[in-house]
Amino acid sequence: MQLTTQPTTQPTTGTPVTAAYWLSHAWLGTHVEPDVLLDVAHGRIAGVRTGIATPPPGATVLRGLTLPGLANTHSHAFHRALRSTVQVGSGTFWTWRETMYRAAARLTPDTYYDLARATYAEMALAGVTAVGEFHYLHHAPGGTPYDNPNAMGEALIAAAAEAGIRITLLDTAYLAAGFGEKPSRHQLRFSDTTAEAWAERVSLLKGDEHALIGAAIHSVRAVPAGQLAAVAQWARDRDAPLHVHLSEQTAENEACLAAHGRTPTRLLADHGVLGPRTTGIHNTHLTDEDIVLLGASRTGTCMCPTTERDLADGIGPAAALQKAGSPLSLGSDSHAVIDLFEEARAMELDERLRTHVRGHWTAAALLRAASADGHAALGRPEAGVLEPGAPADLATVALDSVRTAGPVPRLAAETAVFAASAADVRHTVVAGRHIVRDGRHALVEDVPGALASAIAALHG
Repeated sequence: MQLTTQPTTQPTTGTPVTAAYWLSHAWLGTHVEPDVLLDVAHGRIAGVRTGIATPPPGATVLRGLTLPGLANTHSHAFHRALRSTVQVGSGTFWTWRETMYRAAARLTPDTYYDLARATYAEMALAGVTAVGEFHYLHHAPGGTPYDNPNAMGEALIAAAAEAGIRITLLDTAYLAAGFGEKPSRHQLRFSDTTAEAWAERVSLLKGDEHALIGAAIHSVRAVPAGQLAAVAQWARDRDAPLHVHLSEQTAENEACLAAHGRTPTRLLADHGVLGPRTTGIHNTHLTDEDIVLLGASRTGTCMCPTTERDLADGIGPAAALQKAGSPLSLGSDSHAVIDLFEEARAMELDERLRTHVRGHWTAAALLRAASADGHAALGRPEAGVLEPGAPADLATVALDSVRTAGPVPRLAAETAVFAASAADVRHTVVAGRHIVRDGRHALVEDVPGALASAIAALHG
């Protein structure tokens, strides 16, 4: 990291400064540093200067703890419409899924854009600067492609741009209802029928600095074994991220064993899906061999604790996976809440409940899962740090709210992870652009109103 202790007039890279942010406290990966000036040039950090006791003229002041922007590694934007609705009564993941299908059936490209824009704006308010959208709602009801076969995916890309955050669109192959089963009527709009047809459609999508195009295998039950390799090859050819729901439910494991005589993880390994570009979502119900396969291949693990507990999925072996070599990231998935601080502390607190032992991860390790390792899982390995050359993506947490007041500043990272909530985010900056200022979104004037309107439209 390039740091200087004396004020300088030029950024460390020599690139002309286009913006400057003075941080009362900054998280520099290992410690909290007071009085830091970030020079920004063309959307990237051009210099990091410490010991700047007074904000220079023209610098934007961010008071609180400024972190690298957070990465929400796993999102289904339309699930935001299910919040609270699915808390009535009881049931299982499978009964919850029926409610989800009904919401999906009502979406059009226009209503999906409205809902996603509002949802991504909520993420920006929570300090999220990049989202991984696990996108499988491709076609019109009944499975008929839109005139623009990527109308739904492009709606998501446009929604993220309007909300001011980056997106990795993880276009998802979803071809079957289960092992040897054709898609149900609800799933017809998810399916391209074959991996080859999926690849032909997704190849029409174009990425840029704001939007990366990745791939996803919905699950081993939704992509026939003989077509797994085709999806993996598409991602490999483009050096694109590849994500997959993995062993979220014991029923999936049992069905896979019955159909193929092996676990879902072994099935993915046998078809070339695992590897450092791949991230397994949930990775909840794993054997010891599964953990070794994931770790040895450097396949990532995205934990989504608020969704996993909401759906009664179980507690995954996150500590064992990381020890084996699987990098950890975090996602809000079904958006029961959108709060990466809650996801981070839940991973630690769930492990405490499971093991009766405290302190599996430091605050620094949990912040890394919520930032750098999440960005890497989304195809942005240079992001998630406050260093020259990194994207100028920032999130500032208040240290004077009723949740965060009291601890000394050197414990600000612990305060953020174990006490703060999304409501404590005061500022969000993406590519040097101030998206959230003093808790208000600069691009979406009324985020609660936008959410209410978009969700009401699905029930009209």
